[in-house]
Amino acid sequence: MQLSNCYNPVSILILSLAFAGPSAAAAPDRITRPVNLNQTRALSGHLRSLAQPQFDRGPVDPALHMDYMLLVVQPSAAQQAELDGLLAGQQNPSSSLYHQWLTPEEFGNRFGLSPADHSKVVAWLTSQGLAVKESGRGRNWIAFSGDAGQVSRALQTPIDRFQAGGQTHYANTVDPSVPEALADVIGGFIGLDDFHLQSFVRRVSPDYNSGSSHYLAPADFATIYDIGPLYQAGIDGTGQNIAVVGESDVPISDIRSFRTRFGLPANDPKMVLYGGADPGYTSSQIEGDLDLEWAGAVAPKATIYYIYGADALTAIVAAVSLNVAPLITVSYGGCEIGWRLGYWRTIAQQANAQGITILNSSGDSGAAGCDPQGDMPFAAAGRMVDFPAVLPEVTAVGGTQFVEGTGTYWASTNSSSLGSALSYIPEAAWNESGSAGLGSSGGGASLLYAKPVWQTGPGVPNDNARDVPDIALSAAGHDAYSVTYSGSNILVYGTSASSPSMAGILALLSHYQVSKGFQKQPGLGNINPQLYRLAQSAPSAFHDITAGSNVVNCAQGSPDCLTGSFGYQAGPGYDLAAGLGSVDANNLVTLWNTGTDAVTVSLYVNTAKATLNDTVGMTATVAAATATGTPTGTVDFGVNGVKLGSSPLRPIGGQQEADLFFPAYLMGSTGTFTLVAQYPGDTAFSGGGATKSIQVTVPSGAAAIVPSAPDTVWPSPPDAQGLSWQ
Repeated sequence: MQLSNCYNPVSILILSLAFAGPSAAAAPDRITRPVNLNQTRALSGHLRSLAQPQFDRGPVDPALHMDYMLLVVQPSAAQQAELDGLLAGQQNPSSSLYHQWLTPEEFGNRFGLSPADHSKVVAWLTSQGLAVKESGRGRNWIAFSGDAGQVSRALQTPIDRFQAGGQTHYANTVDPSVPEALADVIGGFIGLDDFHLQSFVRRVSPDYNSGSSHYLAPADFATIYDIGPLYQAGIDGTGQNIAVVGESDVPISDIRSFRTRFGLPANDPKMVLYGGADPGYTSSQIEGDLDLEWAGAVAPKATIYYIYGADALTAIVAAVSLNVAPLITVSYGGCEIGWRLGYWRTIAQQANAQGITILNSSGDSGAAGCDPQGDMPFAAAGRMVDFPAVLPEVTAVGGTQFVEGTGTYWASTNSSSLGSALSYIPEAAWNESGSAGLGSSGGGASLLYAKPVWQTGPGVPNDNARDVPDIALSAAGHDAYSVTYSGSNILVYGTSASSPSMAGILALLSHYQVSKGFQKQPGLGNINPQLYRLAQSAPSAFHDITAGSNVVNCAQGSPDCLTGSFGYQAGPGYDLAAGLGSVDANNLVTLWNTGTDAVTVSLYVNTAKATLNDTVGMTATVAAATATGTPTGTVDFGVNGVKLGSSPLRPIGGQQEADLFFPAYLMGSTGTFTLVAQYPGDTAFSGGGATKSIQVTVPSGAAAIVPSAPDTVWPSPPDAQGLSWQ
């Protein structure tokens, strides 16, 4: 890491120490066999969609320097189960784990490599002539460099040049292989190619206040989204940190000019160059300007860190390991199926475990996430959502557009801070697709990730898939955002603007939470569970977007193109075009703790010991822990993480109860099992759960027929004491 602008270099030195922080490593050794270079295993999922034979132009120069690649560690099954339980508990007000964030070192001691295993992986890399540059503080990645010849030999994959999309790239041509002894701990590699995520930002011609179109100044945004009352109450982001990731240098002069122009206090971002060589000024500079200027405009007193380098994804990894900001905003994305490796979710989960919220633009191609915005008027790659917005640990921010109609929403002159908006303006889902190309709010259902337990509520599709976006803000060229770029005032649009603006709002939320004593320190973690609770318990926190769509025209004969177009209409409640809607910032912040009343869940089992021929009865009671009121809904019952069934709560003897009876043979074998009752919560109460152990034996003097256990596996929500599905 390289730093400037008064950032403390001591923080970065920690990163070069594999085991800084707590020294007691709880992670067990997992590499138990000698590393035999002649026994290898390929790691699937590392081939880029554009690295196809027809684009191949032959091997790269073996001396090509490949800088700052990452070997990413995958947790063991036991570690992942524990992590799932921790993450659920951190967002469950009924759990003792609620908002108990970890440091990167604590994360590493529980979910990373053991010191001995870390040393073995480093030894293998160096034995191949590769230079180890750095280790993540969570002991879950190792940065290394080498030339293409060394990488090709070490990972048994050729590195070739490709001519695709009008650009020259390099990439591996087969999946990399690693020694068999290491294959269970290595999740994969980052940086074996130079195909990167793409920025979503787009420019429009600077016709200020032309006809029915206006440009957005920070004062306009504050008026439209009801931020003014927060500023008046002194909530301005003081004491909060936001990390912006990027792929280009950004001149400080741009940020200073923007803030001076709009009357914002001086507040330079802290520039953090991660990893390899400085990328210099690239085409992504405009994205960096936008994100830094607007995150800081919405939260004018927050400290903004710009973590940048050659690749935005590696910048995300660095931001999580640095742990300098509990908010990370990302305005880059790519087709979901091109980034399917599981370690990305582990990185996002590490961020959440540390109390970090990750925001990502949902994309600008409507329901066609694999088709680049603005390039063609027709989608050709089918329905798809964008990565990393699709990760359940990331909050996907979609786009809206203002629909003034015949209303008067803009003043005829600007204020001293160049604002002219008079009030909230009705919104529709953003869709400006046309002959110039695709331009619409990214949204749809994931092909890779199941629906999280928290993604419920009116309008949420019953599709067993992670749906995006979660929320939305203005993204249309109709009323574009003003940005200072290379000394000039320009206008930009797209969900690239929505994400950093929402990061600013969340910085205000965090400031409010700390200043009012709801939290001792900043950090919201994965905000998605509370967003969906809040949509039901305090709907005034959102502007429900019921008009518009993200429908795009598609090329005849292309995937999913049955009627000439595909996509989703906005509608009441949640929808796949604008999510839960846009936000009323004042209501979102002041009502944030609504619907988080804790519950106490108790579980009773009719026996502590059973044979495979017995029937087991489970009864759960759910009661308000501190507040008044009655929890409603259902209780889910399971055993060792496998769902058995659900039962509705009903009043019995002055309390709320639910029960389930099942044959013991459904447990699949004999031994000790953990029975679980999980209450998911309702609009007023948070979830909670409880567990009991049961011992199952073979019936004496009889043969028992033991069928296969059910295969519907639940996520890992914790109980009221922080226990999790086993």
